[in-house]
Amino acid sequence: MRKEEVLRMIDAIHRERQVDREILFAALEEALSMATRKRMGVEEGFDVHIDRRNGTISLELPNGEVAFPSAEELGRIAAQTTKQVFMQKIREAERDKVFDQYEDLTGTVVAAVVHKIEGPNIILLLNGKNEALLPRSERVMSERLHIGDRLRVLIKEVRKEGSRVVIIASRRDEEFVRKLFEVEIPEIGEELVRVMRVARDAGYRSKVAVYSMDPRVDAIGSCLGVRGTRIRNINDELGQEKIDIIAWSDSLEELVQNALKPARDIALEHIFPDEDAMSVFVLVSEEQKPLAIGMGGRNVRLASQIVGWEIEIKTPAEYEAELLAEGNSGEGTPVEIPPIDGADGLETEPNPEGPEA
Repeated sequence: MRKEEVLRMIDAIHRERQVDREILFAALEEALSMATRKRMGVEEGFDVHIDRRNGTISLELPNGEVAFPSAEELGRIAAQTTKQVFMQKIREAERDKVFDQYEDLTGTVVAAVVHKIEGPNIILLLNGKNEALLPRSERVMSERLHIGDRLRVLIKEVRKEGSRVVIIASRRDEEFVRKLFEVEIPEIGEELVRVMRVARDAGYRSKVAVYSMDPRVDAIGSCLGVRGTRIRNINDELGQEKIDIIAWSDSLEELVQNALKPARDIALEHIFPDEDAMSVFVLVSEEQKPLAIGMGGRNVRLASQIVGWEIEIKTPAEYEAELLAEGNSGEGTPVEIPPIDGADGLETEPNPEGPEA
């Protein structure tokens, strides 16, 4: 191989595969060295060096002497072995480059295109060339994806498997919603507003608790945007999934009150924490109970995740009936239940502007 051919080959592979020239020179040196040792029947010595500027190939012998073999001599040194080792090194370099790139992106949201649909799994294309796997366990099963669809995903995991890099993407993870908020809400990126906790039932509802680090900044208003433009961008990405933005509070009672929205008119004196059991008992009106619990218990379950405590919902009538039952069995004495304000006719429609701060 003439030195001009070496430089042309290195430049061509560099342009085509975007592999660093130094990595290519080192790979070719190692391939030629291994081929030479194989021909000589030895395990050490016979190291090949290539001049980076002019492409001259030199061979360092075991006794320390340096020889400049002719093209004919090098051509007889197991050319097939050289080619195989060199191509393997190139594939490893490409793998390492992709791995390093996407390992740094782990935990971030990136744009993707649906490339293939293989049963319940989706193959995505990132940057138009790198494939990522959106497995069934990380999909929102209510979503109907088609080849060519553009979407955003969370890079959840990146690992090496042989000569390949496996990139696992997610649209189901709670972190996906958190990162969408960070991307769409400038105040979060500027650390003026903090996402304290996210609870999600993917495809149906998410609750996002936010807190303002600056008393001059309205956390909920920042997330909603003017006429809801910011939250609308997130809603467009999540499809039919509803998002409740709630105000974080260091007061357990206030946090429970906020987390149970869209249920309203829950008085703080009707929230009873049990610190030993890490549970909260909440009295709500008959009209607000369906909103507090939610379809299939979804609202109260997500509220429990936000608070970090179990939440039990009861109406005054249910609570009184339990006390009467305990009194009749000798386990307790019936007590008078404090009235719930507005229980005669409460508004049951959720606030379209989201929960109040």
